[in-house]
Amino acid sequence: MGEMEEVDVDHITTDIPSQKCPLVCESASHAVDRDNNPLTGPVFKNPVCKVYRFQTVDTKWMLVREQMEECTLSFTVPTQLLSLYIQEDMSRVQDLRELGELSPHWDNLRKEVMTRYGETISSYQETLAELDKVTGQSFKPSCCKAQKSLEFIPINLHTQRMRVTCPRKTDACYDIVTVGAPAAHIQGFKCGGLQRLLSRYEAEKKSFSTAYQCIYYSPEHTAKAQEVLSTMSLLQPLITGLADQVLRAAQERSSAGLRDALKGLSDKTEQFVHTLKDELVKSALLALHAARPGYVSKNQRPAAVQGGQHQGRVHQASEQNQNPVQELPGHSPATLVAENTVLCNNVEGSQTTTGGESGTFTLKHQGSIPHHKEYDEEEWDRVWASVAKCLNCVIAMVDKFLEDDNSKQEPAPEQQQPQQQQQLADVITSHSPGHWREQLYPPVTRLKECVTEVVETAKKAMTFVLLQEAACSIPQGFLLQQRRDVVFSQALAALACGFVMKLYAGVQDKGFLRQLHLVGVVAQFESLLSTYSEEIGMLEDMEIGISDLQRVVFKITEAKTEDLSDLQPLVCGRRDHFTVEVPLPRLFFQSLPEEMKEGKPLRVFPVLFNVGINEQQTIAERFGDISLQERINQKNFEILEAYYKTLSEKAPLECLPCFQTQADIKELLETLGQNVVTKKRKNVEILWIAGAICRRLNGIRFTSCKSAKDRTSMSVTLEQCALLRDEHQLSKDYFIRALDCMRSRLTQGDIVQWEDPEAGAVTENKPVSRHFYPIALLLVSSHLLVVWLILSLVFLLAKYQ
Repeated sequence: MGEMEEVDVDHITTDIPSQKCPLVCESASHAVDRDNNPLTGPVFKNPVCKVYRFQTVDTKWMLVREQMEECTLSFTVPTQLLSLYIQEDMSRVQDLRELGELSPHWDNLRKEVMTRYGETISSYQETLAELDKVTGQSFKPSCCKAQKSLEFIPINLHTQRMRVTCPRKTDACYDIVTVGAPAAHIQGFKCGGLQRLLSRYEAEKKSFSTAYQCIYYSPEHTAKAQEVLSTMSLLQPLITGLADQVLRAAQERSSAGLRDALKGLSDKTEQFVHTLKDELVKSALLALHAARPGYVSKNQRPAAVQGGQHQGRVHQASEQNQNPVQELPGHSPATLVAENTVLCNNVEGSQTTTGGESGTFTLKHQGSIPHHKEYDEEEWDRVWASVAKCLNCVIAMVDKFLEDDNSKQEPAPEQQQPQQQQQLADVITSHSPGHWREQLYPPVTRLKECVTEVVETAKKAMTFVLLQEAACSIPQGFLLQQRRDVVFSQALAALACGFVMKLYAGVQDKGFLRQLHLVGVVAQFESLLSTYSEEIGMLEDMEIGISDLQRVVFKITEAKTEDLSDLQPLVCGRRDHFTVEVPLPRLFFQSLPEEMKEGKPLRVFPVLFNVGINEQQTIAERFGDISLQERINQKNFEILEAYYKTLSEKAPLECLPCFQTQADIKELLETLGQNVVTKKRKNVEILWIAGAICRRLNGIRFTSCKSAKDRTSMSVTLEQCALLRDEHQLSKDYFIRALDCMRSRLTQGDIVQWEDPEAGAVTENKPVSRHFYPIALLLVSSHLLVVWLILSLVFLLAKYQ
């Protein structure tokens, strides 16, 4: 083995009764030198390696090398996310300030919401300051899961790579990312996890809106408001930049440049107009206008009549504990807010009077008499439609320039008279180089002004929607958002680690790169949590955290320098959409497909499959409820099936890796679908088949349990031995030996020093071979588990007697 590895390594033998497993231990320096991979340094560090030699079915010998590494993204990704959370919340506070003058009722709600945002910002700033003090640490051990300052950090995030060298087959690598289940351990699970809390919160939010006299906006409306804000902030600078590019091309009289710039400007402006052509924006503007001081809706009756009716409605609503807004069927939400605002003013002692037929209404309140005209609902349509009109004007003018330019460039016939040729030359020279720009400048400037006006108006409307959503969710909504931020931070750190590991391994694989930019990559999370006690809450947290990863895309960028600090991934965006930029050295970046070099977003399809395997799951299956696990598996099977369908349509299956076992992906999917709906206790076939499909789809594999230790290590080692058996003809006689060898911990000894990643210190005075309890084998049958428990109890009683 020493000769095969071509390095000086120390040989030791793991002693197992009647079995011996050849094993080589190597230091971290050997591992790094042998790999000689410039891409591992910036993200992965502190490798721990083991090398084994196992016999194949044809009596040959294979060399197996395990390497576990820590990942610096455990801390860098959460740190960047915290900064983005703080920036987004501060921006939200600024938007609330810029809403302008509101009636006393809405102004008080705004102040309360801003106070809550301030508390969240202060808390995140304190956490960020504590994280900045952490130095030299690359992962969070499970003993720190209750540490407040580390709640955004994933537990035990490590990479596990098994490299196999066989005499008759090319080398193969199998990667797994191990991480503790993304969950908010600090906040506890007494009331459940995110999935249950969010469902309860949405059900109760209608009553919250009654208490705060707000419109109830569904999660879809809130998400739409956030999408509009995000899209506007993204498109406005793009439109401005493309408009300036059009002017520069006109200045240079470049027909090709002008045509390209105009096409980009037209596409982005049309996308901008389409985003704002939504009824939510229109109704939100009316609702905002209704929340201004002194507003009275145009369909109101004289104040003398309406005052009594409104007061009657308020009295009746208070008796029934219902929102007076919701007592008016057939009214639009914006109209309801308008009338509700008047009701609030009446309750606060304000008096409203109409100003006759002029359409002007006055509100008398402590000597101040502000005046507001009736709100014109068609005004917004005219505002955003002006953007399209300005764009059409620019397009028409550019088309005229290009048409004239083409006609001037046509060669004159030979028989053309000299006088006609001279006239044509005079026309051409009469146009100065800046002629096009001078004519285009007014409509282009007007287009930019209209876009700015629309953005300011729509931004206030969407901010008012989010104000109402935040006001009717105090304080529960803010606490849930903080919990969701914590869980998502842990999940994103793990995903970024897995994506970078997969990219580094496949940066020269043309098939994988083609699949990546055409469709995306699947990220399969294998969870071993039980559906009993606190782990139900952890699973509910994990479900939402993994689902939220659908809002993440990746981009490949060229590193500015070869320095390791410039190769660290960067996170940007806001809560509804994040982008992770992964820089590569110039040599690797130049070999990428053009689409990736141009910054095409790369999608990730996260799926989660859970099967509890411990003794708590036995209790849950006998006396509890496993519907959560069944629903998760069924839902994510559908996502995985849809991904394969899309991949089959858009990318050739030749992009996928080849395996020794000839199982077809379609057959595996059918088998997985059958297992998902089958009522079977501890159906680990779901995890086996899902993992096999993921590997055949070039996906990223994750394995999790509560702390990514015992159950996770049992699963990973069993999967590795199964791969050796199925893909590399590991001898049946060596299967159990290999499994025991991988699950063993070595002695301190004089030969080599091993560090315990969980304890973070060198282990001492350990027995020659220490094995994890074979829980997975015991749980094959619940009867064996009972026998094992009884024998353990008898042993302990005998020992202490």
